[in-house]
Amino acid sequence: MKAPRRLAAVAAAAAVILGGAIATAPTASAASYHCKTSSASVDNPSYNGPWADNYNFSVSLCAKRSGGYIYTYAKVSFEGPIMYVNEPSTLDAARFHLETKKSVSGTDPVVKSANFTGIEYKLEHGNFAGNGSYTTGTIKYKAASGYRYLADGYIQLDWNHDGKAYRTTNFAASPTV
Repeated sequence: MKAPRRLAAVAAAAAVILGGAIATAPTASAASYHCKTSSASVDNPSYNGPWADNYNFSVSLCAKRSGGYIYTYAKVSFEGPIMYVNEPSTLDAARFHLETKKSVSGTDPVVKSANFTGIEYKLEHGNFAGNGSYTTGTIKYKAASGYRYLADGYIQLDWNHDGKAYRTTNFAASPTV
């Protein structure tokens, strides 16, 4: 009978010791994104008719630092004209160009970038009112210590029948992280 009591006492002591260690260990918290939202209205240059033809964009550019990396993404919300709903001939192409930049004095250099073309389908297939949203993928970049970073980006639309390649609409960069 002494062995089970001794084992129980050892187990209780271990639980107290481990419980104390767990209680005093710092809790891990996920870093949160720092975002900045800006808006722009973009006109279809190939349409001059009586109906509304603008896309009204609201873009949140977001960045966070976590585990030695910088993560950036963008969320695009839009209000488009009803006449563009399920109309794949509105655009020849569209993309959101996302950049991760190092914050320095002067022009911030781009350290990593990506084009996200899934936005074209969303723009041409908004809901019944022509509205919708699109979230890019996330860019991951190994951060150098002592530097701050930010997300920046722009939408490029290649309108059908306007005779020009991509037209660019810039948005305000995110806060630095």
